[in-house]
Amino acid sequence: MHIPEYAHALIRSALPSVPTSRHVGAVDCCLCDRPFEDRLPVALGPTPESGLFGCRPCLHRLVTRARRARDAALVRDAEQALTEAADWRPARERHLARLDRVRQAAEAVAELADGDRTEPLQVAWLLVSLESAYTWIPDAPEPPAAAADDATELKEERFRLDLAMITAREAVADRLTYHLINEAQPAEPEMCEEFECPEDCSGRHDTTHIDCGPDEVFEDLLRHGVRLERPEPEPPSPRLTALLEGTGTEEKRTPLPGIEEGAPAVLAHFGIDADDTDVLVSAAAVGLVADAWREGPLDGIHAADDGPSDGEIFAQGVDLYRWARAALLAARDDGPEELLAFVAIASDPDLPWAGGSPFTLRAVSASASVAEVGRHVDDRVWFTTEVIREQGWRAALLHRALSAASRAPHQFGMPGWPDTVRTAMERLAPLDRSDAPEALTDLAAVEAALLEAPDRLGVATLDWLAARGLLDQ
Repeated sequence: MHIPEYAHALIRSALPSVPTSRHVGAVDCCLCDRPFEDRLPVALGPTPESGLFGCRPCLHRLVTRARRARDAALVRDAEQALTEAADWRPARERHLARLDRVRQAAEAVAELADGDRTEPLQVAWLLVSLESAYTWIPDAPEPPAAAADDATELKEERFRLDLAMITAREAVADRLTYHLINEAQPAEPEMCEEFECPEDCSGRHDTTHIDCGPDEVFEDLLRHGVRLERPEPEPPSPRLTALLEGTGTEEKRTPLPGIEEGAPAVLAHFGIDADDTDVLVSAAAVGLVADAWREGPLDGIHAADDGPSDGEIFAQGVDLYRWARAALLAARDDGPEELLAFVAIASDPDLPWAGGSPFTLRAVSASASVAEVGRHVDDRVWFTTEVIREQGWRAALLHRALSAASRAPHQFGMPGWPDTVRTAMERLAPLDRSDAPEALTDLAAVEAALLEAPDRLGVATLDWLAARGLLDQ
């Protein structure tokens, strides 16, 4: 008899504190104290042959009670989560709106301070009122457990506000500093001719930038009684030294030296013709998806209880391959920035996945892993954009194609994919498909879909195939 885990605690509480020899000897049920007679005893441990034994009616009764208690607790928890979410959403929106308004105010103050249309005294009062608005911002509300991901959004918005405040304070300080310096300077009408001033010039020539050098501040502080040791002067950089000595320009370093000479032979070993641009782009797209998306933080999300299934991973990988291929082709003519389209799709937390799946990264409880997916995708794609800038489009394709050859040689988009499909169909044909999704009825259509667009089969079909190892690569 299977005893579910949720019933263990209730059954343990019902066990006798001092069992009798008849309980231990499997003569009487330790729960109802009645003889087993012709009923089969169920071992309660610690081993199947020793310990305490219970009868099936007692255990069935306790399991039913535990299940009802668990279901009632789940309903209570769900109702509580709904109530907390209903209370949380307005509080969250109010706090985000306040942060956003104050941030916009800080940006406006910085813009006014940088210009010359607002008087310095008015700029000072703007900063005072801005600081008051910033001080009156309440602490961020604590989200309920069901909305724990929202805490990250609140922190990010607060961080944006803090950056805007720093910019505003710097702009106001700079404006008021030079205002005071200029007000203290006497008029110099004799300089008007040199400065080619208009005829109505008052003789005051304001300064907006003064460079005192790296050590003047230590001299000024010394006059005020503050003695600080000066930092050692920095040696000139090798590039500056080379320029001063006339030794020529610094040799340009490349991210992947020698890749265009060595990669084609390696790719040929895996059946990839590096001279066939179409084949090379496809392999590079597979490698970009493998490096930037499939490998790394996604493994933790896949393993999570609420993570995507094998079929969902497969379908989304096929769709991202198409995006990666299109982005790589666009990068050839329009520059490496076109790869940002792939980054946006691969790391979008709210985008439903391919194959008709409702799964989104936002739905995963492991919020830290979701954030890591975005950073991981961005880092890997950034390296590809740098290779394109430094060594050219073909070098970047060769690099990612090498990844595909070593990590996903039989993936959709690779020359080895048709062989993978042929093997899968040979293994699928004799299988019992009575419980299979309807899409697997027509094997010819299944084979065509696997070759052209596997995600067209749908997540349920891909899960069925993956569960039987037919998509193993």
